[in-house]
Amino acid sequence: MTPLPHSLTRTVVIRATPATVFRFFTDSSRWAQWWGAGSTIDARPGGTMKIRYPNGVEASGEVLDVVAPTHVVFTMGYASGTPMAPGASRVSITLAPHADGTRLELVHEFADVAVRDEHVQGWRYQLSLFANVVANEVNAGVAKAIDRWFELWSETDASARERTLRDIATSRVKFRDRFSMTDGLEDLVPHIGAAQRFMPGFALKRDGDVRHCQGTALADWVAAGSAGRPQSTGTNVFVLAPDGKIELVTGLWR
Repeated sequence: MTPLPHSLTRTVVIRATPATVFRFFTDSSRWAQWWGAGSTIDARPGGTMKIRYPNGVEASGEVLDVVAPTHVVFTMGYASGTPMAPGASRVSITLAPHADGTRLELVHEFADVAVRDEHVQGWRYQLSLFANVVANEVNAGVAKAIDRWFELWSETDASARERTLRDIATSRVKFRDRFSMTDGLEDLVPHIGAAQRFMPGFALKRDGDVRHCQGTALADWVAAGSAGRPQSTGTNVFVLAPDGKIELVTGLWR
């Protein structure tokens, strides 16, 4: 390989564990999810890396190094030879644990500074797609978890509320709305009971599809009174932990 004196570096935080993130560099079906159908990777030294972009452009390279679940290195270039030939650049990706999931650092090395500059926005875009693809897998059950969250507010048994919360939320879960500022399960469980006392007969239900992006989900809701008629509406913002459990909820009333 010719000298590669020019490089770009991009660091992002993915809301998933390193082991989960790493699968998307070693499994061809997951690799294709963030590059394009037909993309493959043989994740071993000497293995072939192929990218087929949705617009038909193809790139390829060779896997140089793999250390699970922290490091992968491969060469990269384009089948057309423009702006660089196959194998003419090198991509190194390093993963490390982070409080919010995984810190991903990407270094892409080039022979030509102009070619490097062409790839800055490309990686900005591609890693955004990547973060969403990983989050979509980790949080595949987010709609069901959110429905269970709303159902909790009608659950009169404190032990049952706690069991459900431990299943769908972290022990440090926080809740904020006009009437709430709770920290942790021990604070939230009796708070829900108090809400039932002061707003008897209220039942919360999701209204419409859940919208999700990189570990944050939005869900509209309707609160019906004891007669079953809508009394209030709003939107909840759910922040999800790296394992997919609910970490923070902010309720916005209309």
